[in-house]
Amino acid sequence: MAKIKVVVVDDSALVRSLLTEIINRQRDMICVGAASDPLVAREMIRELNPDVITLDVEMPRMDGLEFLSRLMRLRPMPVVMVSTLTEQGAETTLRALEMGAVDFVAKPRIGISSGLSELAGDIVEKIRTAAAAHVKRMASPPASAATPPAGSAHHEPPRAALPRVATEKIICIGSSTGGTEAIREVLMPMPADAPAIVITQHMPPGFTTSFANRLDTLCRIRVAEARDGQRILPGHAYIAPGGRHLRIDRSGSNYVAVVEDTEPVNRHRPSVEVLFKSAARVLGPNALGIMLTGMGADGAAAMREMKDAGSYNYVQDEASCVVFGMPRMAIQHGAAHEVLPLNQIANAVLTRLASSPSGVRHRI
Repeated sequence: MAKIKVVVVDDSALVRSLLTEIINRQRDMICVGAASDPLVAREMIRELNPDVITLDVEMPRMDGLEFLSRLMRLRPMPVVMVSTLTEQGAETTLRALEMGAVDFVAKPRIGISSGLSELAGDIVEKIRTAAAAHVKRMASPPASAATPPAGSAHHEPPRAALPRVATEKIICIGSSTGGTEAIREVLMPMPADAPAIVITQHMPPGFTTSFANRLDTLCRIRVAEARDGQRILPGHAYIAPGGRHLRIDRSGSNYVAVVEDTEPVNRHRPSVEVLFKSAARVLGPNALGIMLTGMGADGAAAMREMKDAGSYNYVQDEASCVVFGMPRMAIQHGAAHEVLPLNQIANAVLTRLASSPSGVRHRI
């Protein structure tokens, strides 16, 4: 089997050396080049034709985000962001993901040598995932959260209010690699009176606050990190805090969020499995499940439990996924009622909510 060819782009000689060593220790990948800035990287990419590049953000001669933007327009390829700035400024990371980066790894703030070695498993796993990702050409730079593009949720005519019974539903979303942009595409069409939405996106601590704030500026519903014990209300979306599980429970007649630091599930914290299992147990037929792009199988078995408990489930199709792992496994578990392109999921959910809750349609 051909090895995954990687080009490392970082202005730090130490980081270039460490990443090269980590990559070359793997049997299935090889670092074919290490560049100190994007201009050198540009020539390496032309000559070496790598499968994946790791890219720092703050570099001399050309900003990493500017380089990423040009790369995704002219020669789209899998990119994993590796930068201290992604930890200190999560907005930079989210911008990179908007531009088409597949995933990110944050350098430790101190002790880079030992810290990167501890992150080695995460780094190489994300390189493997990136090598298999579906990367699309970016036609133009994405608009920032502060200036939503024409036709976005802020510019659409208001939708009719949903029937009162629909607001008793709760939409549960699970995603991983590629999920930040997929979640945005599902949430933006939601009207202000949409049912409550509860989300688990695989993310480390320090990033979900900015992610939630960014979505809150783009959507008509309110979006925030979930807080332990808070009521789950219509018109709101609640995102599992990075590094903590989120599940749903009941308190009297109310649904509430439970945020906890229990052990990782399926190697993840937050885990989609935790959220979906709680939905199956607590919500039953009041749940709508959505499985979006991501590597692995987290949440697939629990999504089948949701279906068996009466939930109606949507799964993103392969063509529109960055990585088809979690959706594929959900389908294999028989958890899906409908498998749809990403750009059709929000409308399908809203159409179902506006129709009679008793008319369940099975397409799969």
